Amino acid sequence: MDICTRLAAIEDIRQLKARYWRGVDNGDAALVRSILAEDCVLDYRGCCTDPVSGIDHMPAMNIVLEGRDTWPDTVAPIGPKIVTVHQGNDPDIAVESESAARGIWCFTDRFFLPPGGPFERLTGWGRYHETYENKGDGWKLKTTRIERLRVEVA
Repeated sequence: MDICTRLAAIEDIRQLKARYWRGVDNGDAALVRSILAEDCVLDYRGCCTDPVSGIDHMPAMNIVLEGRDTWPDTVAPIGPKIVTVHQGNDPDIAVESESAARGIWCFTDRFFLPPGGPFERLTGWGRYHETYENKGDGWKLKTTRIERLRVEVA
């Protein structure tokens, strides 16, 4: 693979991840599904667990989605009145071939919950560990797993 092809693949994957976060934050299920591989595996177990205290602040988020069509139409299971804001940076993307790549993304996410719950805001930091595939129809997210570094609630 020549350098131009490799750099184009990296940029395509960066755009894919931007669409993922925008789709999640806007509740746009169609946008998220558009970047997922048909047989993707999205592992969100422990995604809201603080590794320091061991407290799982949103146990309903501990799910593994298998397949593009399992992406929910709404923000269930965490609730329709939750606002999320994701910011990703420092992508470490390795293009292994014309059809396979892997990446690690640093991220900060914020969950704003309606008043009356156990907390109103969760802020977390961590890394997404991902793989991507290209079967001729563009790069798609194949697998994801979140490594949580810290969680704060207020």
